[in-house]
This record gives sequence, C-alpha cells and structure tokens, in this order.
Amino acid sequence: MSKRGKVGSIAWLAASVALTLPALADDAVRRGEDYPTVVVADYVLGCMKANEETRKVLEQCSCSIDVISTLIPYTRYEEAETYLSLGQISGERGVIFRTSEESKAAVQDLRRAQVEAELRCF
Repeated sequence: MSKRGKVGSIAWLAASVALTLPALADDAVRRGEDYPTVVVADYVLGCMKANEETRKVLEQCSCSIDVISTLIPYTRYEEAETYLSLGQISGERGVIFRTSEESKAAVQDLRRAQVEAELRCF
C-alpha cells in the first residue's frame, strides 16, 4: 500500500471514530451510566437487605438498578429519593414532601421504574 493509501485509511478510521464516539456516549447515558457508583452500590445493598444476600439476588438487584437507570434520569431518581427521605419527617414539616404534586409525580415515576425493573429482573 502506498503512503497516500495509508494516510487515506487512517483519515477514514479517524473520521469513523469521531462519528461513533458521540453515539456511544449517548448510548452510555441512555443505559444510565450517569448514575454515581455510590448510588448504584447503595441501591444494590438495600435491595439485597430487603431480599436475600445471595449471588442470585445480587445479580437481580444489579439488573434492577440498571433497568431503573435506563427508564428515568439520575436527576429524577435523586429527586424522588429526596422526597421519600424527607417525607419520613413526622408532623407538619414532612407533610409538604408527602403531599405536593411534584413529590407525588417524582415518586410515582420512580415506583413505575421499580415495577418495570422487578418484572424484568426478578
């Protein structure tokens, strides 16, 4: 192959990679890779405590958070978790976090994602 042919091949390869990387990045976000590792680990640990602490349940719980992360963005997940946590405050201080339309919508989004994850993974 001539030097010109090699340069053309390298240019073609570079262009292909440049076009593919944004698609891969978009794909990674759709797969939920924007969820922080500590959040994923916390979810899996909590899921295992609620079920069994076996290898099978570890895989099912990991699958579950993966499904959730493809269905709702991390910001919505974080919002719902915050409402659920603050809704545990007793009395009038916690009422807003349990009864507002926004809190109900965020928690409902999370619950729907969890049901879908349970259907797919358990």
